[in-house]
Amino acid sequence: MEFANKEYFILLILLIPYILWYFLYRKDSEPTLRMSDTFAYKYVHKSWRMRLIHAPMILRCITFTLIVVAMARPQTRHSWNNKLVEGIDIMMAMDVSTSMLAEDLKPNRIEAAKNVAAEFIADRPNDNIGLTIFAGEAFTQCPMTTDHASLANLLHNVRTDIAARGLISDGTAVGMGLANAVSRLKNSKAKSKVVILLTDGSNNMGDLSPMTSAQIAKSLGIRVYTIGVGTNKVAPYPMNVAGRVQYVNMPVEIDTKTLRDIAMTTDGNFYRATNNNELKQIYKDIDKLEKTKMDVKQFSKRYEAFQPFVLFAFIFLLLEILTQYIVLRRLP
Repeated sequence: MEFANKEYFILLILLIPYILWYFLYRKDSEPTLRMSDTFAYKYVHKSWRMRLIHAPMILRCITFTLIVVAMARPQTRHSWNNKLVEGIDIMMAMDVSTSMLAEDLKPNRIEAAKNVAAEFIADRPNDNIGLTIFAGEAFTQCPMTTDHASLANLLHNVRTDIAARGLISDGTAVGMGLANAVSRLKNSKAKSKVVILLTDGSNNMGDLSPMTSAQIAKSLGIRVYTIGVGTNKVAPYPMNVAGRVQYVNMPVEIDTKTLRDIAMTTDGNFYRATNNNELKQIYKDIDKLEKTKMDVKQFSKRYEAFQPFVLFAFIFLLLEILTQYIVLRRLP
């Protein structure tokens, strides 16, 4: 609580001379009866009216204090923080080629990548985040949005069978996946623009090379974090043989040099994930590196709060009058 006119509290000093007058000189102005000896009244029991003899004075002081407080204009402040968020625009480019079904990560590469990406999205509610998926071709699964519920739903629906169903060509078009993500960020007004590129292979499809896309990203001020996912040697890959799933050990062929060059060209970082824990830690590291910036403006509105003091002053004044002229009434 604040007071707009604090100078009125000086009036409370007037209580000091009034209290002194009451106890030192008030008796001289009241009728008294002189007696030669008051010893006989020394042990007389005091009635409740005698105990209330100073009540009017106390009530008058309280009333005066409340009036002074009301004159000082007490005010309450209702305030809140209005956060102006300068978010980061992020595009996630995820490899969905059939090799992402390899089970060196649990339950497999694609599901592990989706789970960790979903956690990453949930931890960044203020950012615009979108999703590009690529195999032999690339397309935008979800444009950048702050509607993370819709983004999470579209991420959940990502499958590696789109090539098998003939929707896109199978393969690994790293350059096209990066280019698609960059195209979504080129008109962004955010100060920080990021692509998180995840793949388990090397570029073998597409019209754009990975380094060409990286140069475009650099020219637009976009940082690219690249993640190579998969073990270092071979990985169990499920194959349908005569209606039965059999596992074949497939060699892991990740073009780590190209991924590292993409990251260096765009001032990003290259990461290698050989298991689920490493993949989670990578996304945590990226989360720490790309923190959302916030400018907080505080607004406040003041409300006059003198009304309760005026009400209580009136109540105490009424109590003083009732006490002095009814409860402690003197008969002539």
